[in-house]
Amino acid sequence: MSGTCAGLDDLLEDIRGCRVCAQALPHNPRPVVRVSTSARLLICGQAPGTRVHASGMPFTDPSGVRLRAWLGMSGEEFYDQARVAIVPMGFCFPGLDAKGGDKPPRKECAPLWRPRLQPYLTNVRLTLAIGSYAHRWYFPGAGKRPMIDMVRDWRATEKVIPLPHPSWRNNRWLKDNPWFDAELVPELRRRVAEALAD
Repeated sequence: MSGTCAGLDDLLEDIRGCRVCAQALPHNPRPVVRVSTSARLLICGQAPGTRVHASGMPFTDPSGVRLRAWLGMSGEEFYDQARVAIVPMGFCFPGLDAKGGDKPPRKECAPLWRPRLQPYLTNVRLTLAIGSYAHRWYFPGAGKRPMIDMVRDWRATEKVIPLPHPSWRNNRWLKDNPWFDAELVPELRRRVAEALAD
């Protein structure tokens, strides 16, 4: 596989075999993560949903369709593991809450695996922090700010762009905030293309 090394291969094998939160999940763990040492774009979402749990591929759902549209990327470009890493805050589907929505990512996952993956992501030029859980990881103090404030401040950093989750649950938010499509999306596409350029 392009962009991997023995150390990363061993780590990914450990991740695939992870059972740290198995007792808390309503199903068998199925970690979903895509990483290579050559990746230039890092996408950090929340956690796999039911469809991604079934497919084993990240963003194989309507959220992924919307995200790829925001980024101006085809499916082939998006799933080019040599150029795009997808590392959510939780690697396994956490189950559904009482209202039928996805539960938050398991708290054990990010502190256990992200620091171990980071040394292999040295070629990343741009990181997309998608949703509040990713915002909290990348931006100190984000937990005290509404998601809209985090996204509005997207110009504050060159290396990490905070985005809302592309879920249908944010349709109203997107409608109420037309600046997102008018201002952020064109710049997002430009910066993604720049990060992936040879």
